Amino acid sequence: MSKKILIVTEYFYPEEFKINEIALAWQDKGYKVDVLTQNPTYPAGKILNNYKNSWYSKEDYEGLTVYRVKAVTGYKESLFKKILKYFTFMTLGSFVALKIGKKYDYVFGFDVGALTGMVPAVLIQKYYNKPTTLWIQDIWPDSVYAYGFKKRKFLEYTLDKFVKFVYRNSTNLAVSAKGFTKRIEPYIDAEKKIEYFPNWADELNENLEAFEFSKDKRVHFTFAGNIGKVQNLENVINAYGNLPQEYIDKSQLNIIGDGSELEALKSIVNNREYQNIIFWGRKPRDEMSKYFKASNFLIVSLVDKPIFSLTVPAKIQTYIAAKKPILAILNGDAAEIVKDNNLGYYAQPNNTDEIKDIFKKAIDTPKEEIEKFTQNCETLTKNIFNKEKIIDNMLNLLTGEKR
Repeated sequence: MSKKILIVTEYFYPEEFKINEIALAWQDKGYKVDVLTQNPTYPAGKILNNYKNSWYSKEDYEGLTVYRVKAVTGYKESLFKKILKYFTFMTLGSFVALKIGKKYDYVFGFDVGALTGMVPAVLIQKYYNKPTTLWIQDIWPDSVYAYGFKKRKFLEYTLDKFVKFVYRNSTNLAVSAKGFTKRIEPYIDAEKKIEYFPNWADELNENLEAFEFSKDKRVHFTFAGNIGKVQNLENVINAYGNLPQEYIDKSQLNIIGDGSELEALKSIVNNREYQNIIFWGRKPRDEMSKYFKASNFLIVSLVDKPIFSLTVPAKIQTYIAAKKPILAILNGDAAEIVKDNNLGYYAQPNNTDEIKDIFKKAIDTPKEEIEKFTQNCETLTKNIFNKEKIIDNMLNLLTGEKR
C-alpha cells in the first residue's frame, strides 16, 4: 500500500509555485499525495476563475486530493486584510489538518510566505506524531520587521514564542538559502537537522522565438517579476536614467511585471524624462523564455535590508537557467552566487553610482566574457540547481528513505 504524504501550503495550482511540481513528482514516485491549501487568489488578490470561495471543499487535481479552505481577498490593497488572510488559513487549515492528519504517514510544509501557514502542518506532528518537514522560503521574525512592524517588546516576545513553537514542532527543516540556517538555529534544538535545498529554475520553453524589444540593435537589460518596494527598482531606474548619453543610446532597460510600485516608477521615468526605459506589463510565465532570449543581461535587485541579504529570490535560478549574464543589485547569498560563480556583475543596492558603473561595464563587455558567463550559468544549473536532484533529496529528508 502506498505511503501517504500531506502537503500543507497557502498556494497551489492553478497558482504558479514550485510546490505544484513537487507534489506531482512525488506522486510519480508511488506516494499518495494530497494537498491542504486555500482557495486560489494569487496574484490578483481575488478568487481565480472557475473557483468559488467556499469555506471548505475537495477537488481532484491530476490524481491528488486537494482540500481547500476559504481565502481572504482584497489583500493587495489592505494590510489588515493581508494579516487576516494569514490568520484565516492558519485557523481554518488547522481545523482541517486535525480532522484529516492522522491518516497520513508524512507531512510536508511549503513555507513560501507567513510562518502562520505552517501551523496546520506542525499541529499534525504535535498531536499525531507524524514526520514533518518544513521547506522555509522566508525567515520569521525578520521579515515581519522588514515589512515595517516596529520591534516592540510585546511583539518581539510573541513572535519569538510563535516561531519557536513552529520550528520545534517540526521533525526537520529545509531552507532555500544558506543564510537562513543561522537565523533558525536559535529557535530549535541543537540536534534538529537543517538542510539546504535551493529553488530550481522555472521551466523555460526553448522553442519560442526571441521577442523583439526594439528595432535598433541595443544591449538589452531586463528585470522580470513583482514590482514592489523591496525590489529596489527606483535606484535601478535612476542609475540607468542618469547614464551618459552615449551609453543610453546603445542600450535599453526593460521592466516586465506589475505590482504596487509600477505606477510610481512610471511617473519617475516620465517626470525625469528618462530615455529607453520600457514597461512591458505582466507576461505569462510560460512565455518568459522569449523575453530572456532577447535580453543581454538579466537584473535581480532587492533593497538593502538585513532580511533580504539572507534571501535568494527564486528568479535568480531561472535567470541562470536562461544562460544569461546577471546584474546582481543586492547583498547577501544571492550576490555571492553571482560573484563566486562568475555569472555577471554586482553592485551595492543603495549605491546608484555603483549601479551606473555596472550598467556601463555590461554595455562594454566583450563577447568572450559573455560566453564565460553563459558557460558558468549552464554548469551551475546542471550541478546545483537541478530540479530532479532537489526534489529527490527533499523526499529523502521527509521520509528518511534513501533512494
